[in-house]
Amino acid sequence: MANREDIRNIAIIAHVDHGKTTLVNELLKQSDTLDSRKELGDRAMDTNDIEKERGITILSKNTAVKVGDKQINILDTPGHADFGGEVERIMGMVDGVLLVVDAFEGTMPQTRFVLKKAFEQNLTPIVVVNKVDRPGARPEEVVDEVLDLFIELGADEEDLDFPVIFASAMNGTSSLSPDVADQEHTMTPVFDKVFETIPAPVDNSDEPLQFQVAMLDYNDFVGRIGIGRVKRGTIKIGDNVEVLKLDGTSQSFRVTKLSGFIGLDQVEIEEAKAGDLIAVSGMEDISVGETVADPAHPEALPILRIDEPTLQMTFRQNDSPFAGKEGKFVTARQIEDRLRRELHTDVSLRVEDTDQAGAWLVSGRGELHLSILIETMRREGFELQASRPQVIYRDIDGVQSEPYESVQIDTPDEYASTVIDSLNQRKGEMENMESVGNGQTRLTYMAPSRGLIGYATEFMSATRGYGIFNHTYAEYRPVVRNWEPGRRNGALVSINQGTTSNYAIMGVEDRGQMFVGAGVEVYEGMIVGMNARDNDISVNVTKLKPQSNVRSSNKDQTASIKTPRVMNLEASLEFLNDDEYVEVTPENVRIRKAILNTAEREKAAKRRKASK
Repeated sequence: MANREDIRNIAIIAHVDHGKTTLVNELLKQSDTLDSRKELGDRAMDTNDIEKERGITILSKNTAVKVGDKQINILDTPGHADFGGEVERIMGMVDGVLLVVDAFEGTMPQTRFVLKKAFEQNLTPIVVVNKVDRPGARPEEVVDEVLDLFIELGADEEDLDFPVIFASAMNGTSSLSPDVADQEHTMTPVFDKVFETIPAPVDNSDEPLQFQVAMLDYNDFVGRIGIGRVKRGTIKIGDNVEVLKLDGTSQSFRVTKLSGFIGLDQVEIEEAKAGDLIAVSGMEDISVGETVADPAHPEALPILRIDEPTLQMTFRQNDSPFAGKEGKFVTARQIEDRLRRELHTDVSLRVEDTDQAGAWLVSGRGELHLSILIETMRREGFELQASRPQVIYRDIDGVQSEPYESVQIDTPDEYASTVIDSLNQRKGEMENMESVGNGQTRLTYMAPSRGLIGYATEFMSATRGYGIFNHTYAEYRPVVRNWEPGRRNGALVSINQGTTSNYAIMGVEDRGQMFVGAGVEVYEGMIVGMNARDNDISVNVTKLKPQSNVRSSNKDQTASIKTPRVMNLEASLEFLNDDEYVEVTPENVRIRKAILNTAEREKAAKRRKASK
């Protein structure tokens, strides 16, 4: 059977921040794709504001570059394990992968994670060692590290002879030589190796249609849009086709719109054939993994596996004293509609009703997955409250099990013992410890997910900000008994509503670390700081200095308070205890007790103590 030599389908995979999105930018710029008048912004594939700010890719994107009369379809995948569901489905749409590895950092946990998914699908790899101009770059050692990783992951013999390209995507240069002096301002080596190495799609377009939905998009005009690859046959506008549903039923529909991808744009097309990556509109409730087939030959493709959620939080309507003051969307119905809308495109998310009005149990792939959803809603004008993240337990062969994560840490040698101690306390099991030179130690651990909730902040302070902490979901293991991780410090809780004053904060700040400065609106039950000890303390942060007719001394006038600790959304979620919520509005992130009234809260605490 002939192959379609005019196209190649590849995914770009890498660890977070190794430069794959920058590389895609350069491939677009240096191909025959874009109109010469069109300006391409930095990291143009990351269209979402949060992606741009954090320098991470959250959603898979497709683009296509033209090289002469040929085309390379490229899928830019998330590198973070929380978006593993996206990575896995993309692998079924492509024939090869471009593995981007930082020439200084080498292989990292997410490199391993995404590469393992690629080998499971028997995809052909090409390695791009990026950032070869970076100080301390060690390109040849990194190639050896990649080879070791390939062997460890059980790569086929022919895959061990992988082509390597050395590049600096930031400068738009590449070469087949590891010597930085040989870098040339061209991406031709990448284009050439893709056409030489990656298999061309089989051209079976004369057979009955099979198209599988691997990703979803949504817009208000056409509803759900199924994105995927035509595995077999041809699909045209106006065709009557059959959707083979996940539950075994089928549904007929007429194709109303087809889109292909060129550069950064979706372009309407009349027809697509085997090997093409396309978006199909007109199916109202299509889901990931369903097959669109020829009604005369309705054969379903194997169902795609979607990673199950491992973490859950309760999202609630905001009911604090400041509710409705800062957001546009504040009602339970608006929040529920928004969560249900997210389900149109995010297949790793689950939303369930609870027995409380205005509260939903939202389950996702990890802290980052859920915190990005909250941050997105906040920016859209929503107000809501969220509880402390909790792991999802599962019964596996009659044994209660919990999720574990593979942890890789790079830390300056002098902080290694502190990090080891902190991970041991969180029930982590050390798997490896090695010196990687330059005064750095690399630690590999397996740790329960619940022990890692809130660990990032502790880790950064333990390593004075010099450590690198990466974690990837690994597997479910039997639950660790008689251990409950959590915050060791109590909270400083406001006893009244009002505006904080310099004078009041000065009287409280020696108790611990403040989260608010002077002139901030607070309410009773709002957490204004962290106690240095393990118990909660109710404090008054609004009282004013008693006025008298005695002139104050100079010392009094210049007295100033310490700079409060900034509690952004991630830091707040990490800080939470079981009896607390984070209140999120477009303008503020506040932490509060579930029971706001001081007397009622103290009574509830006594009851809890008595019942233990």
